[in-house]
Amino acid sequence: MRRMMKCFTLTLTVILLAVAVTSRIATPETVAAQAPASTYQPKFPGDPARSDSEAAALAYMRVVIRAQHHFQKQYGHYATSLAQLVHTGTFTKRMVDPKRGDYTVHFKGKDDTFMLTMTPQQQDAQHRSFYAEDDGKIHAEEDKPANADSPVVK
Repeated sequence: MRRMMKCFTLTLTVILLAVAVTSRIATPETVAAQAPASTYQPKFPGDPARSDSEAAALAYMRVVIRAQHHFQKQYGHYATSLAQLVHTGTFTKRMVDPKRGDYTVHFKGKDDTFMLTMTPQQQDAQHRSFYAEDDGKIHAEEDKPANADSPVVK
């Protein structure tokens, strides 16, 4: 009887030890939670973005620029508001909202031109400000608001 009790105790100890060890094994979730912030992975060859936030801001700007050129081709003038661009190209109703993640959209449109800026909530090396107008070139600044004189994003 004592021998059975010792075997049972030993078996129970081994099981508890196995459970404790397996609970500490690194799973993808625990590794991701413990890993430092990863560096930005470019979305396509030649991607000029420095962060996911910048990638989203630049993608938004490209959609607006394409929608404006499509609108101008169809109606003979540019849209004077983002709301007018809804259903033009891939521009959707939810894209009218000026809050775009870490960025705020500023748009000014006239019949013959438009200006679009993306201003980050916090400007730093991973959150540059962006500027574009009807020529389709996107300009960026790291430490101040971007304008037509800012360097063009490659």
